[in-house]
Amino acid sequence: MMRHLRILLCTLACLLLPSWLPAQEAQRYHVGVCDWMVQKRQKLGQFALARQLGADGVEMDMGGLGSREQFDNKMRDNREARHFRHVADSLGVKIGAVAMSGFYGQDLTQRNNYLELAADCFDTMDKMGCADGVAFLPLGGCGNGWATDKAKRREVVNRLHQIGEAAKARGKRVGIDTPLDAKGNLRLLKEVKSDGIGIFYKFQTIVENGWNLPADLRLLGAKNICAIHASNTDGVWLRDDKAIDMPTVKETLDQMGWRGWLFVERSRDTAMVHNVRMNYGSNVHYLRTVFQGGYDEPQVKLDSAGRDPQYVNTIIGRSQKATDELGITWTPLGQNVLNIVCNRYFQLNDIYAERDSLKKNDKKLAEAQADSKLYRSHFGFLGDLSMYLSPQDIEKVKDVMTFNVVKVTYDAQCDMIPTLKDDEKQQIMAWLIEARELAIDAESSKKKHEVFGKYKGRINNYLSRRGYDLNKEREAWYERVRARGGKL
Repeated sequence: MMRHLRILLCTLACLLLPSWLPAQEAQRYHVGVCDWMVQKRQKLGQFALARQLGADGVEMDMGGLGSREQFDNKMRDNREARHFRHVADSLGVKIGAVAMSGFYGQDLTQRNNYLELAADCFDTMDKMGCADGVAFLPLGGCGNGWATDKAKRREVVNRLHQIGEAAKARGKRVGIDTPLDAKGNLRLLKEVKSDGIGIFYKFQTIVENGWNLPADLRLLGAKNICAIHASNTDGVWLRDDKAIDMPTVKETLDQMGWRGWLFVERSRDTAMVHNVRMNYGSNVHYLRTVFQGGYDEPQVKLDSAGRDPQYVNTIIGRSQKATDELGITWTPLGQNVLNIVCNRYFQLNDIYAERDSLKKNDKKLAEAQADSKLYRSHFGFLGDLSMYLSPQDIEKVKDVMTFNVVKVTYDAQCDMIPTLKDDEKQQIMAWLIEARELAIDAESSKKKHEVFGKYKGRINNYLSRRGYDLNKEREAWYERVRARGGKL
């Protein structure tokens, strides 16, 4: 029952999201994210998240390995695999590669069942519709010196040859991640002697070693590159990374005739390293802009025609605070939400401008007409948001548009009067939410705060009637705040 519910919810997510994904068959380059890096390792939600981020697909991990004999792979359960495949197909999200990331930490040469582990990966690829995709095999677990340790290298080469031949027999290819440059990788591939093994290229390795990225790509050659982890170590987003000239990389890959998947593994902003949507949304957006020319136009059009460009830019900046809060700024979803919020500000400006014009002749009529339009459009705005956001996220948008006064005021009241009863707290919150619904339509920040000011007065009167001496409560609060080194 729960499985069917999960599928239904993910399918509904597909219906609620805009149809912006282009036909992948027409694409030369596909952009994806690594499910283990977006905190969705073998989780059903990875497909909806990938779609929200604007990715064409995902690199699905096989699950943890550690001291286990087998990967912690849910896809061995055929019923579970069918559920995942159904949701991915429903959302138009492809599985571009299947990763054995457990070998980042586990030594390939110490695993006697390495062929069985590879076969498990190949089975998962078949089940997930990745029959002609790539299996990712990092060699990090072999240690830093395997490439120069003759005995260790021979064992790595021998095992890679067997894995490659097994992959080739099933119409697949395994992309290995090595610490080598193009010259070293070409030598390794020559030793492995299997067309089933290629290089899963990694920009981070090239940058960290100070090698020339375009030159290394050209030397390695298109036929030897299975797929690319097109990101750097964590620090800044790709668009801000001076170490990778992405337009030049694309030009190089174009000239080489390469085509395939570019996956974002890292390149997270360390100031917000856990903000998945912002980090991966930004990086996916940038890669799609460089390699695919960007996204299709958002469904919601920005009502900017005939408006002063400087004013429009101001409104966009103000509205982006909402999408930043939700972590969706660089996604197709975020663009639609951004335009909805911008258009609401434009609409409010138009309503109040018309009111001010009519006031010259009939002030009462002008106010009544403005109130009527504000009332109708208020619910239209919330309805527009509901097409793209959950009720919880809509609440966050409202809070951003009203300077988070609800939370700030509520927290202050509870801190000032620690003895507030639950029903009193509920009443305070109810009035603050009511105030927010009015303030969100106010014509200026001053007017918004005036709305909250009236409700704060109502709250104070209510608390006084309940027997609280607000002057004493406030003085005691000031003392407590000063004692803990705070300010009011």
